[in-house]
Amino acid sequence: MSARLGGVARAFAPKPFVPHPLFRGPHAQTIVSSKHFPRRRALYEERALYESRLFEVEAGTRILLKCRWQEERHAAPTLLLIHGLEGSTDSLYVLGTAQKAFARGFNVVGMNMRNCGGTEHLAATLYHSGMTEDIRRVLLGELAGRETLPEIYLAGFSMSGNMVLRLAGDYGADSPAALRGVAAVSPSIDLDSCAHALESRGNALYRWSFVSNLRDRVRRKGLLSPGQYDTPALRRVRTIREFDEQFTAPHGGYRDADDYYARTSSRAVIKEIRVPTLIIHSADDPLIPAGPFLDQSIADNPDVLLVLTRRGGHVGFLSDRAAGEDRHWAENRLVEFFERLRE
Repeated sequence: MSARLGGVARAFAPKPFVPHPLFRGPHAQTIVSSKHFPRRRALYEERALYESRLFEVEAGTRILLKCRWQEERHAAPTLLLIHGLEGSTDSLYVLGTAQKAFARGFNVVGMNMRNCGGTEHLAATLYHSGMTEDIRRVLLGELAGRETLPEIYLAGFSMSGNMVLRLAGDYGADSPAALRGVAAVSPSIDLDSCAHALESRGNALYRWSFVSNLRDRVRRKGLLSPGQYDTPALRRVRTIREFDEQFTAPHGGYRDADDYYARTSSRAVIKEIRVPTLIIHSADDPLIPAGPFLDQSIADNPDVLLVLTRRGGHVGFLSDRAAGEDRHWAENRLVEFFERLRE
């Protein structure tokens, strides 16, 4: 591990994740963290403080950015945050991390992937894990480019966690100067094993939720673009793999679901990352198996700090109380990681 990341690791060591005593199991961590209603009200009130901005990622396709700027935005670091599958910039983990980062002097920019955040009318295509070029264009074209922001940090959760790791790996030693650090929480670095996990009996609730939302999205897209999507085929879709086989792969330019998973998973390229990177994952994540994170090539990369906890669920990490922090441990560690990179 590089001396820089070694220092961060030593700083993290006294702050292990200790689960909330009432929500220790993986499903409790996953569900309660995403439905924390008192927190939802407080964070939703802050949405009025964000500037909405449309950015064209390719001809005829725009995405929605939510931006909150420091008074001297060009003198401040900037954190670009991206949500997970069927999430948006209104996802609590995005809003919570943004709140913490802004309080510590960061500009914060939340990126809605194509069609997300109520933007189906802005893109003809579906979004998927291979669309790292959209992130690249926001990073370089809008933030480092038009806004001329010199210091940018990038964070993704779940699906987008895989995407930011894939982007950093694809950059390799040619990472842009403005990109100073990357973080991923519960990233789906091996999509094939994630699809298998979602097909297990214990994950029926998550599978139903994801598939129902994706089917509804395709129906809405079908109304906007008649004839483009085989909406009657949705009746046969019961799993994420079936959805990817029927819709994601053919509309994304992949041969089939297996080809899509192989070409967009970040596991194979994490070894190429050359920008300081934090990966937070829980061994009990019900949706993303821990096995792929034990790949020796990840441990051997001196620019990657892997924090693999025993508990925490999926993008959960609802902790016992710690002095000076709220209960959202992963959000705290993510912002602390970027702060320490600036020292």
